[in-house]
Amino acid sequence: MGERPSGAAGLRAALFPLDGPLRFLLLCSFLIPLGSFMVLPFMSVFLHERLGMGLGTVGVVLAAASLVQFSGSVAGGALADRIGLRRTMLWALAVRTAGFAGLLAALRWPPLAVGALVLTCCGAALYLPANKAYLVHGVDDERRPAFLSAGNAALHAGMAVGPLVAGPFVLSAPGWLFAAVTALFLAVTAGHARLPDADGKDGKDGKDGERPSAPGGARRGPLSGVAVLPFAATVLAFYLYFHFQHFLAVYAVERASGTFYSLVLLLCFVLVIVVQPLASGLIRRMPYATALAAGFAGLAAGLAVLAIGTRPALLAGGALITLGDIVLFLKNDLEALRRSPRSDAVVFGRQRLAAGIGACASGVLGGQLYGLTEHAGHTGWFWLLAAAQCLLLPAVLPALRDRTPQHLHPHDDEGGLRPHDTDGRVPGR
Repeated sequence: MGERPSGAAGLRAALFPLDGPLRFLLLCSFLIPLGSFMVLPFMSVFLHERLGMGLGTVGVVLAAASLVQFSGSVAGGALADRIGLRRTMLWALAVRTAGFAGLLAALRWPPLAVGALVLTCCGAALYLPANKAYLVHGVDDERRPAFLSAGNAALHAGMAVGPLVAGPFVLSAPGWLFAAVTALFLAVTAGHARLPDADGKDGKDGKDGERPSAPGGARRGPLSGVAVLPFAATVLAFYLYFHFQHFLAVYAVERASGTFYSLVLLLCFVLVIVVQPLASGLIRRMPYATALAAGFAGLAAGLAVLAIGTRPALLAGGALITLGDIVLFLKNDLEALRRSPRSDAVVFGRQRLAAGIGACASGVLGGQLYGLTEHAGHTGWFWLLAAAQCLLLPAVLPALRDRTPQHLHPHDDEGGLRPHDTDGRVPGR
């Protein structure tokens, strides 16, 4: 057999033909973050300036909301196992729509704002695992990276466009903004109601996204059978990446401007949108150890370059960090799917939990570190210390290899084979 083409030709071959439901789901992968990022990036400004909350309170509210959005995905994966992928997405969108409607009502009764924000984060937590699992239903292993990276590209495109559209209206006309976003989510929810169920493509019991049951028919908890190495690698990758995500704004605005900081973020989004789909086949074929080494090296190089502090350094550092996270985030998801006997939705939910743990740890520990370097008058050292962690901390990951649940085919764990169920079938078929 000849090799599958790579690059743009390989991406097109992997994605097409694309049926109507999947085209709609990819469109929603753009529309949902578009609507969300018309609102959520500005919540600190809205809560503080429009609703009069103190900055300390705002920080606590946003931290709690972020934790709910990440860690709640474990519940989202478990719910998808119980009631199916389409129904889970519908419930998630209903909850999120209610949250945005609550923000509209909060303009008249401000105490509603906190509960409304938490609702939007709960909806996001429930939706994403089911969305990703539906997207890759019935897709063979070679094509899965293309579908996942196409969804990621659509998501990042929505994240990039949303703030540009909404920026002028957040404080001047928030009512119209919240009403428009609520209407968008109502339309997206109605579209999801018309999606076909994913029955019959997976597990023995016919539930959406369910892989074969545990021996003896036992129902397992959402954290049972976790693939430890990809989970830990995801925690570490997000911990290091969120040094950039959390603290670049303070660093860049001080040395350049808010507009230039937006330009750096735009460059990062464009790289994810363009590079990840084109590189998805290469990332799939890359041995896991090589992907981890390359990804963490990219993060280390980018963080070190940021320490220079010039405008070209900010752009170059952001680009290198983004290339590193493109490899790490996609490969860790693929490896978690390959190693785990659980449903796709459960696996994606646990990966979101790992991301949340890493992001929270970065906010707590990184914040302390940034504060120390700022008081010392040398914030460039913050980035150098973060880069050093990218080189040192991944050394602990190989120790977790033998603790990974033994669901792999009895070949080396960096081969291209998927885990096998007890009856010898490849799960997820």
